Amino acid sequence: MRPISYSRAHDVAGAIATVTADPTSDFLAGGTTEVDLLRQNVLLPRRLVDINDLPLTQIEDRPDGGVYIGAVARMSDVAEAPSVRERFPLMAEALLLGASAQLRNMATMGGNLMQGVRCGYFRDAVSPCNKRDPGSGCSAIDGFSRNFAVLGTSDSCIATNPSDVAVALTALDARIHTEGSEGRRVYDIDDFFLLPGDTPHLEHPLAHGELIVGIEVPYTPVAENSLYLKVRDRESYEFALASVAAGVTTDDGVITEVRLALGGVATKPWRARRAEEVLRGARADRDTFARAAREELASARTTPLNAFKVELAQRTMVRALETLTSPERQS
Repeated sequence: MRPISYSRAHDVAGAIATVTADPTSDFLAGGTTEVDLLRQNVLLPRRLVDINDLPLTQIEDRPDGGVYIGAVARMSDVAEAPSVRERFPLMAEALLLGASAQLRNMATMGGNLMQGVRCGYFRDAVSPCNKRDPGSGCSAIDGFSRNFAVLGTSDSCIATNPSDVAVALTALDARIHTEGSEGRRVYDIDDFFLLPGDTPHLEHPLAHGELIVGIEVPYTPVAENSLYLKVRDRESYEFALASVAAGVTTDDGVITEVRLALGGVATKPWRARRAEEVLRGARADRDTFARAAREELASARTTPLNAFKVELAQRTMVRALETLTSPERQS
């Protein structure tokens, strides 16, 4: 058993200073994933700084209709917040589909973004894994790859980002606020999640000791007609095989604005910009939706075991768009 020292932070500056000063230390929030990784000897910190007492639990309405969510706000509280349910239904649905009720009550918003991949080879401390041990190789590429990514992959890593709410936040152009030894920084969410490339061990741009303090979600009218559609092996609790966060507005049958992001099929929450380009200004019909979905998945790189995800993701996109533009939804 490895000894780990533990302390409980009571202010943001103190938490950052403590972790920054010790390269073997980490923050501890909800712990729903981190404790598992400690038990599996994937994470090996010598010190944990508990941040659950920090004043970062707010869910604040902004004057422009947006919302600011503290990093330690619980997933369940955010999912039930009236402003989130009414103005950002895709985010509320992604949170409710993202974990069991017990986990949602404990897990934090910041922790969800930092949860790391669910690749079994990453979590097996003895298997080669470029993400856990850079340069050791990727066991997944020639291994059991059914659940892995087909977009944004590299020769070094094909692990899929597991977060549901990050997919919704990507569609919403959220911004991640951090504090660190260099002061406050704000990241566009598309820049916050890194593609694996040759450095799959770097999932985020954060420096050691840099702490997520909040998530800013700007208001956009398209979010009010939105949904999160998740396809998984079992309904009770499972990570996505493919998911779609989508919002659409139309005028006389023509798409005036659209937001699309994919989960379960990419190494990061995947903004479907190619599909959005096809859809904007086009007729809202099945042929257009299918063409946009094919365009988005055209660059997919598959293995024999996960090739089915290309068709699955396309069908999920079409279904989401048909639902949002159905006469029942528009009335």
